[in-house]
Amino acid sequence: MKVLVTAPYLQPHLDRFRPLFDEHGIELIVPPVEERMEEDDLLEVVDSIDGVICGDDRFTERVLDAAPRLQVIAKWGTGIDSIDQDACRRRGIAVCNTPNAFSEPVADSVLGYMLCFARKLPWMTQAMRQGVWEKIPGRALRECTLGIIGVGNVGRAVARRGVAFGLRMLGTDPVAPPTEVLRETGLEMVALDQVLSESDFVSVNCDLNPTSHHLLGAAAFARMRPEAVVINTARGPVIDEPALVEALDTGEIAGAALDVFEEEPLPEDSPLRRMDNVMLAPHNANSSPEAWERVHHNTIRQLLDVLLESSAASL
Repeated sequence: MKVLVTAPYLQPHLDRFRPLFDEHGIELIVPPVEERMEEDDLLEVVDSIDGVICGDDRFTERVLDAAPRLQVIAKWGTGIDSIDQDACRRRGIAVCNTPNAFSEPVADSVLGYMLCFARKLPWMTQAMRQGVWEKIPGRALRECTLGIIGVGNVGRAVARRGVAFGLRMLGTDPVAPPTEVLRETGLEMVALDQVLSESDFVSVNCDLNPTSHHLLGAAAFARMRPEAVVINTARGPVIDEPALVEALDTGEIAGAALDVFEEEPLPEDSPLRRMDNVMLAPHNANSSPEAWERVHHNTIRQLLDVLLESSAASL
């Protein structure tokens, strides 16, 4: 059997796991990957593949048609929006992932961005390095309202951290969180409009799906407070990037912290790179060696469970 490994976080550690694959007679195909493989990249390598350990690669119906042997796609991580799940179901291809894989480090990143904007830490550092002694006004988080769009595992982890800072918190989600979460965090569930209009910080923590694509666009930014900051650690296409750039340019909102983008890597000519009211990161809010190791093992186990069960059934 052949397994394609395209997950960038796993590739550097594969030598540790090769004996396990060798034990089961599995050959690993490891192409160079910068961030993800697009449809055309995958079409060149999937024709003889039995399984995949992927990152955010574009497994479209066209790719699946070109992979007649494919039995399982094991996603390294949680989000599977880049995989055509309906097409996989029709072909009997198993799709696996690790729910709640990176909730803790991502939630830490959200609070880190909030603290940076509220306390103006990066801007004071920059001024000091330029020889400027200026006391830039900041805010205490307990004076602020945090809006959480998507109150799943990550959104709940963000809310739990918000309690320690005394934040007023508003949440919105089509699926109401358990009562104990609301009791523990004091989170008030409201409509999206209220989250947008009353929040000093808006944290995007929802899945990417047809209903959340460009959920935050020109109309949403127009409803936000001029001092509001948008934080996106979920998926880039939840935000309409040109509309965000316009809102930041005109002062409709005060700032943005972005770990994810509509196009990744972020193009060099993106206006976001030139804005001093924007913090940027290369899709790295999940950074946590402990979490990575757990996902390495879980993803490999899921892949092998499917392949070995299928192999045993064919004997």
